[in-house]
Amino acid sequence: MPELPEVETTRRGIAPHVEGREIGEVIVRQPRLRVPVPGDLAERLVGARIGTLARRAKYLLLPLSGGEAAGATLLWHLGMSGSLRIARLGELPRKHDHLDLVLDDGAILRYHDPRRFGFVDWLAGCPEQDSRLAHLGPEPLSAAFDGERLYRLSRGRRVAVKPFLMDNTVVVGVGNIYASEALFMAGIDPRRAAGRISAERYACLAAAAKEVLAAAITQGGTTLRDFVGGTGEPGYFKQRLNVYGRHGQPCRRCGAELRLITLGQRASVYCPHCQT
Repeated sequence: MPELPEVETTRRGIAPHVEGREIGEVIVRQPRLRVPVPGDLAERLVGARIGTLARRAKYLLLPLSGGEAAGATLLWHLGMSGSLRIARLGELPRKHDHLDLVLDDGAILRYHDPRRFGFVDWLAGCPEQDSRLAHLGPEPLSAAFDGERLYRLSRGRRVAVKPFLMDNTVVVGVGNIYASEALFMAGIDPRRAAGRISAERYACLAAAAKEVLAAAITQGGTTLRDFVGGTGEPGYFKQRLNVYGRHGQPCRRCGAELRLITLGQRASVYCPHCQT
């Protein structure tokens, strides 16, 4: 599933090609996504101009101006297998290319999603008031996220620290891959109760989460199966993973065999020697 670094990589990849461009045509090949494509999407979008792309958690936001679209926003989620890339006129769609925004310079913003768990939706009002965005926690690379916040919100919590870190009301976008990697970097056992971790260790965990996410964005995300960035290139952070997907292999730090467990219905790999 594309996580925050993959979505941010997508935003950075497509932004130079779509910002300031006018939408000349909308082609919907498959409207049955997780949220059905609005039936009047083409009518609303043709003639609209795309503003500065933004990202909130794993959502992409395309602000629009002009005509009926003035003040509206396209909310895009890549789901489990979705990707957005830039194509050109004459480039034939592939299987699972479900939606095209054809721009005034001949570029095409093309949505690909084999599992169809993603969606594109129309927001007429303020995006921050949409129910999917209103209750999200802070962005992990912002100053609003730090160890003090983790420590404060964790008091009295018996839930394991890994699902606590993955809770989008605590902080957005720290998914399974990057939570596993941050906990390894901070030396924290993912099974430990969130409420039994000290402020000092939470400061280390917040710093580790920021470091691993920033590094993943620099590397273009992590390609595990379907993900490619906005230019069609895969992400290379997979080469730097310390624990995720490496169960049964030796720890890169101490050589101990990495163990696989299940936490919050998600697979989790950790080092029993380095993480306590």
